[in-house]
Amino acid sequence: MLDILFIIIGIIFVIAGIIGCVLPIIPGPTLSFIAILILQSTNLVSMESSLLWSLFAVTIIITIVDYISPIWVVKKAGGSKKALMGSVVGLIIGVFAFPPIGIILGPFIGAFVGELMSTNDTYKAIKGGSAAFIGFVFGTLMKIIFSGYIAWLFITEVIVALWN
Repeated sequence: MLDILFIIIGIIFVIAGIIGCVLPIIPGPTLSFIAILILQSTNLVSMESSLLWSLFAVTIIITIVDYISPIWVVKKAGGSKKALMGSVVGLIIGVFAFPPIGIILGPFIGAFVGELMSTNDTYKAIKGGSAAFIGFVFGTLMKIIFSGYIAWLFITEVIVALWN
C-alpha cells in the first residue's frame, strides 16, 4: 500500500516537473528527478545506481545551462539585462493572461519592451527580444526533453513493476 502512495506522489512530481519546464518559478527537471528518487524508494522498482547518478548529473547541468543560455544569447546579440528580465516577466504574464499563446509570445514581447526601455531603439529592441526568446526556447526545449524522458522512464518502470 505504501508503494502505491509513493507512485502517486511520484506521478504528482512528474506532472509538476513537466509544468515546471515552461514556468520559470518551478524547477522542472529537479522535480522530475525527485519523482525518480521517490519511485526508487519503493519495493517495486530497483534502478541501477549509475542511471540515477547520470540523471542527477544531467539535472544539474540542465539547470545551470537553463540559467546561462538566455544570458549568453542576449549578450551575444548585444541585448541588455532589461531584455532578459523582460523576457521572464513576459513569460509569467503571458502564461496566466494569454494561455497557451502567452507562453510563446510573452517572452518575446517582454524582452522587446525591456530592451526598448533600455535603449529606445526599435531595431535593437527587436534584436534583443529575439535573442532572449531564442535563449528561452532553447532552455525550455532542453528541460522538456529531459523531463519527458524521466516521465517515460517513470511510466515504463511502474508498468513493468505492476505487471510482475
